[in-house]
Amino acid sequence: MAFPSRAVFLDRDGTINEEMGYINHVDRFQLLPRTAKAIRLINDSGLKAVVVTNQSGVARGMFPESLVGEVHRKMENLLRADGAHVDGIYYCPHHPDFGPPEYRRRCQCRKPATGMIERACNDLGIDPTRSYMIGDRIIDVDFGHKIGTKGILVLTGYGKGELAYRDGQWRGKPSFIARDLYNAVQWIIAQEALK
Repeated sequence: MAFPSRAVFLDRDGTINEEMGYINHVDRFQLLPRTAKAIRLINDSGLKAVVVTNQSGVARGMFPESLVGEVHRKMENLLRADGAHVDGIYYCPHHPDFGPPEYRRRCQCRKPATGMIERACNDLGIDPTRSYMIGDRIIDVDFGHKIGTKGILVLTGYGKGELAYRDGQWRGKPSFIARDLYNAVQWIIAQEALK
């Protein structure tokens, strides 16, 4: 089966929205500056914008799984108000060590395992080797590299600390280090123009 589409996979917390620890109420979700503009650039480029996010607060009992859906609806509404949209949202509510049995498990969807991207690629016809992964953590970059995407680190959220204090722990260095999501997408667009 051919996968003709390309995508920008996006971590959520610290990349799309302000990093606040666990978002245990919908009011705590706030888009970072230039997020909608960045995602609109992805939309206009013909690439798909796909959110892939660990949400272990569900397993930890910090909030119900239904809140994840509420937060994602708020995110989509805020993006839509600025003329942007995401093509898919994938999340993992599990944790290997915490929670009731339905959530306490070693799953294939929790980053840096690749289940979320594999599912997105199958659902949306995406070729990961022609795609990108943007996040604010080492695991996001490693997650992208594991499935063949170019991994990009943003310096929002945990990004600055990851770069300053965990620089030697990369399995594979980021393809690019960006100030924020908009800067990362600008780099992607420039890369695409070279093809």
